[in-house]
Amino acid sequence: MSERLETLKRARERMIEDRDAHAKVLAAPFDRDKAERARSKFTEIQALIDALDRAITGEDIIPQKAESGHPQRR
Repeated sequence: MSERLETLKRARERMIEDRDAHAKVLAAPFDRDKAERARSKFTEIQALIDALDRAITGEDIIPQKAESGHPQRR
């Protein structure tokens, strides 16, 4: 596995931990200020996780194309 792919996967795991912390705030008894901040951060982090997922998928596809004889795009 490439160093880049490892880095992306570690970043994804870290963001999941951060997202989980905000989910706990959302699941706790309601506090408007905390809930609004947590909701905003949760959605921001989830968008980042989705972007990391796409990057990880892209890293998985690039080596397959290189092996099949197609040039890699960077």
